[in-house]
Amino acid sequence: MLSKRANIVPASPIRRLVPYADDAKKRGIHVYHLNIGQPDIETPKQFYEYIEKYKNEVVAYTHSQGILELREKFSEYYKSWNIDVQPDEIMVTNGGSEAIMFALGVICDPGDEVIVIEPFYANYAGFAAYLNVKLVPVTTTPEEGYRMPSYGEFKKVVSPKTKAILFSNPSNPTGVVYTKEELEVVAKFAKEYNLTIISDEVYREFTFDGSKALSMFEFEDIRNQLIIVDSLSKRYSACGARIGTFVTKNKEFYSAALKFAQARLCPAETTQYGALGLLEADEEYMKKVIEEYKIRRDVAFEEISKIQDVVVKKPQGAFYLAAKLPVVDSEEFIKWMLSNFEINGKTTMVAPLSGFYATPGLGKSEIRIAYVLNAEKLRDAILIIAKAVEEYNKSK
Repeated sequence: MLSKRANIVPASPIRRLVPYADDAKKRGIHVYHLNIGQPDIETPKQFYEYIEKYKNEVVAYTHSQGILELREKFSEYYKSWNIDVQPDEIMVTNGGSEAIMFALGVICDPGDEVIVIEPFYANYAGFAAYLNVKLVPVTTTPEEGYRMPSYGEFKKVVSPKTKAILFSNPSNPTGVVYTKEELEVVAKFAKEYNLTIISDEVYREFTFDGSKALSMFEFEDIRNQLIIVDSLSKRYSACGARIGTFVTKNKEFYSAALKFAQARLCPAETTQYGALGLLEADEEYMKKVIEEYKIRRDVAFEEISKIQDVVVKKPQGAFYLAAKLPVVDSEEFIKWMLSNFEINGKTTMVAPLSGFYATPGLGKSEIRIAYVLNAEKLRDAILIIAKAVEEYNKSK
C-alpha cells in the first residue's frame, strides 16, 4: 500500500550497493570505500570545544532560522568570499540536503521542471521525486571533460513549466570547476527566462592548480533570482554534524523557506554550537586539507589513467573523479568486483555514474571515485580497479 511517491523515489546509487560490500566483509575481504564522500580527515578540535563551551543543562529548541551567533558567523565567512549577505538572509539547515529541499519546495509546484547539468549530485533526483518535481537534464560528456553546456543546449530544454536551474560548482560528481565565462551562460539564460538559480556551492574551498570556484553571487543582476545552498560537512570533515545553509537575498524566497523551517522546528542545537567552532578553525587547517586532497587527486588521476581505453580528465575541484571505463555496465562491474574479485584479501567499491544521470541509459560505463583515503590506500584501491577491469573483460 505504498504511495506513488514512495515507489518513484530512487535508491541512492552511492549507497544501494552497500549490501554487496557487507557480504564481502563477511567473507573477510577488506573493502576500500571510494563510493561515498566521507572524508577521513580529522574534524577540527574546535567543534568539540565549542559544544563543551556552550552546553546547556537542557538541550532546547533554537530559532527555526538557526541561532543568531551562527548566522552572524556565517555572514562573516561569506563576506570573505565576496558574498555579502546578512544574518537574516541566511538560514541554518539540517545539512545541505535540507537546504536543497527547501529551495525546490519554495520554487516548484508538483509537475514543475528544474534544469540540471548531468551528471549531477545523485540525491537531486531523490529530492525532486519526493516533491514530485521533474528534473530536465542538459548533458555533458566525459570526452569533453564534463564542461558547461552551451546556451543553445539550455534553450532546447526550457518549457513553460521550467522554474529553476540546479547545479553544483565545483561539481559533484565530476570535479569540474566552471569558469566565469561558463557561469555567465547560466546567468544569462536564467535572466532571459526569469528562472531561479539554485547554486550548490558546498565544495568552494576545494580547488587545485590555480582554479577558483566563483559563486553565482558574483553576477549582480541575478542576485534576486539566486539561492545558494551550502554545507560544512565536507569543508570541515563534519558530515554527521548536519549543518548546512540556505542563503538568499530574495525576501519572498526566504519567508517561504522559513515556514518550512518552522514546520521542522529547528536544526540541532548541539551541532550548531559546534559549527561556531568550525568557523573559527584557522586558515592553516584548510590549507593542509586542500594540499592533502591535491595529493590524492594526483594519485587517483595517475592510477586511473593507466587503465587501457579509459576516458578521464584531471578534476580541478571537489574530491571526486569521474571516469568512463572500458566496461559495458559499471554497476554490474562493481557488483562483480565486490562479489568475485580481490587482491591479497582486498577489493574496492566505487559509485556507478548512471545514477547521477536523469537520461535513461547514459553513464552506464562511468564511475565516480571519491578520493577520500590517504595516498597509499588510494593507490592500492585503484590498482585493484585496474586489475579487476582486465579480469572482468576476460570473463565476458
